[in-house]
Parts: sequence; structure tokens; C-alpha cells
Amino acid sequence: MAHDVSVIGLYILDVLGRPVSKIPERGNVDFIEEIRLTVAGTAGGTVVDTAKLGLKSLAVGAVGNDEKADWVLATLAKHGIDVSAMQRLDGVPTSATILNIRPNGERPALHVRGASDHFDLLPAFYDQVFAAPIVHLGGTGLLKKLDGEPSRRLLEEAKKRGCTTTFDLIAATAETKAIVEPMLPFIDYFMPSIEEAQDMSGQSGPADCAAYYLDRGAACCIFTLGGDGAFYAHKDGIRLQVPAYEIDIVDTTGCGDAFDAGFICALHHKMDPEEGLRFAQAAAGLVATGLGSDAGIVSFDDTRATMDRWSVKPGT
Repeated sequence: MAHDVSVIGLYILDVLGRPVSKIPERGNVDFIEEIRLTVAGTAGGTVVDTAKLGLKSLAVGAVGNDEKADWVLATLAKHGIDVSAMQRLDGVPTSATILNIRPNGERPALHVRGASDHFDLLPAFYDQVFAAPIVHLGGTGLLKKLDGEPSRRLLEEAKKRGCTTTFDLIAATAETKAIVEPMLPFIDYFMPSIEEAQDMSGQSGPADCAAYYLDRGAACCIFTLGGDGAFYAHKDGIRLQVPAYEIDIVDTTGCGDAFDAGFICALHHKMDPEEGLRFAQAAAGLVATGLGSDAGIVSFDDTRATMDRWSVKPGT
């Protein structure tokens, strides 16, 4: 099977409930409207959304050998995603998160790190994984075995083989900078949130952050700005900022992953940068209108129509 994109990194089972305004005291019970299970993570959420947007997608990561892994792999396959590069690891649980979604969409989380800490992309997988024209690495910061030099090597190999590389991370701190900086010369599209970009660089604002990462080798920086939209800075000098859409937010889980998937889809369809950013914003906005990282997105055509139909937030 020829793939459009290989999505490498963090695969998680999310258990989400909403709306949760407080945790009951002692052993008491409270009642909420909705509980869902989703495949999530900076790779898992992204690969589901690329598949829903019509791309032939290869999932590349690790799960445990438990009931959670059965559900994750079956759900990926249900979306038409190739799971032949997913590893099942004995002796560790599948990475999983419990999220209590607040009425305003915030999402305090409890996480079991599990199998993703033990995942490594072995050279035996290189021919399969790097046959796709686009390679996304998502989850740096929670990929204990893959973080650092192994990630730098795989991105370098992807570039040697002519792939376009996209990158996102999670749980970024000032210490994450030492992991990320050696990878930058092999990243075509560096796509953290502005908060992550600032925390790692020590800079303030998207323009200064972009200058920092471009100076260290990234070809293009794309920062998600939450309610202020998204910022794009390319080494060729192009600078763009697109506004956020006016939507009613239910849950922000997976919005960054959906943005990544939307922009990867835009690259596949050879959209220009501004159109690509607007399409990625629409994908992220759709996910925010429902519960979980796979909510909202139906198809490429529906997302494109949503992009044209939605109004932007005033003042952004």
C-alpha cells in the first residue's frame, strides 16, 4: 500500500468525560453528560484526523499487549489506517490518559506513560516508513527511548530519502530545548503551540520565537496561538498570521493534533501557505466543537466547506 503520510510517535488511549466542574468528595458519585474513548496523542490524534481527511496514513508507534491496545489498534484500522508498523510491547501498559473536561473546555489530565516510553523506530522499518512523501514526528517530550539522538537520526534519514518532515511535541519545557535543537535542521515544518515555543526558546511572541528556531535550522515555523489563530514564518521570508474562527468550544483536547493533520493534508493538496493555515484552523476548530481528539472532522470536503463558511473571531 502506498501511503501519503507516516505518523510516528505518541499513541494514547484517552478516556474523556464532560462537563466536570468538580471531583466528588470521598466515594460519592456525580453525573455528567458524556464519556468517550478515543485514540489520541501527538501521533495518534494526528493520524486519525489525516485518515478522516482522506490521506492514506501509516501509524508508527507502540502500544502494550493489553485490552487498551486491542481497542486502539482496532479503532485505527476502522479508520482505514495501516497499523502494520505499530509495535505491541510485552510487560508495559498502553499509554493512556483520563481527562476531566471542564465546562469552559479546559482539560486537566491524569496520564500513564506506558508503551510510548519504550518505543523506538528500528532500521528494519525505515523502507516502509520513509516511503511516504510526508513524515510527521509527534510527541517529543513523552517518548523517552526515542527522544534525543534517535529522533534526530530518523528525521535526518527521512530528509535523505526526500521526505517532507513535520514536527510537533508535548509537555515542552526549557529542558526540552536540548532535545529539539539538534533536530531543527531536519524539520521542514516545526509546529508547536506558541506557549511551547516560548518555554523552550525563552523568547516572547511568535516573531521572536520564529527567528530563534529559523536561526537554528528549521525551514518553517508554524505556531498555534489558541484564540488568536496561527502564525507562519518561513526561511524564505514569508510571514503570515491567520485569525481563529468564531466557534462554541466544547473541548480543546486534540486541537493541536487536528491542526497538524489539517496542515499535512494541505501540503498533500499543495495549498498555498495562507490557504493551508486556514484549512488547518478549520480542522482544529471542528475538533473543538465535540468531545475528544477525533470529534468534528468528517471529511476533506466537509472541512473545506467549513473553512469557507465559518466567520473569523473579531479582533484576531
